[in-house]
Amino acid sequence: MMAKAMHHGCKMLLGVTGGIGSGKTTVANMLGAKGARIVDFDLLARKVVEPGTGGFDNIVGYFGTQVVAEDGTLDRKRLSKIVFNDVEKRKKLEAFTHPAIFKAFFTRVKAISAAEPDSVILVVIPLLVELNLQYLFDRLMVVYVPRDVQIRRLARRDNITADEAAVILKAQIPIDEKLKFADFVVDNAGTLEETREQVEGLWKALNKVNVAK
Repeated sequence: MMAKAMHHGCKMLLGVTGGIGSGKTTVANMLGAKGARIVDFDLLARKVVEPGTGGFDNIVGYFGTQVVAEDGTLDRKRLSKIVFNDVEKRKKLEAFTHPAIFKAFFTRVKAISAAEPDSVILVVIPLLVELNLQYLFDRLMVVYVPRDVQIRRLARRDNITADEAAVILKAQIPIDEKLKFADFVVDNAGTLEETREQVEGLWKALNKVNVAK
């Protein structure tokens, strides 16, 4: 799959996605240890709603103080529950956050590219396919685990039942469907050592790819 990427100035802009519990961050950090630079949309999303930001003020103004935790930060878990089954509220939340997230993303990529033009930049986006962001990247990587592994990991991580985990997964495109968009796949269902071996081969492959600017 050849993506028509944004103009970025680095060696490669690699979109990284997968599913809940697939281990996207684990794989990205392994590649980071090899020398890749990492931009994580989840971290950007947290930053743009910190107290004192326009995002925080807009969210609290719309949803009320019920979404403010005792420490004064945004209660992301409570907010997620509110918007999970309410399309209108979810779109409102996205309108408050997405412009700031993308602005931070473009700024970060530009800064890394200017300082390190030979860098491989990994951009970790859980909902990359759902948001149709494929066009931004030179190549796409999917971190894969079977659905039953996703359910088990999510249930353990969030201390919920398997049925509850399955309902959450339904909000995303099935991970098997995401494979059709992938240029690279890392199967993260096995041991960490098995994943490291795949990452070793992937890193070599990434450095052999010539991306036309």
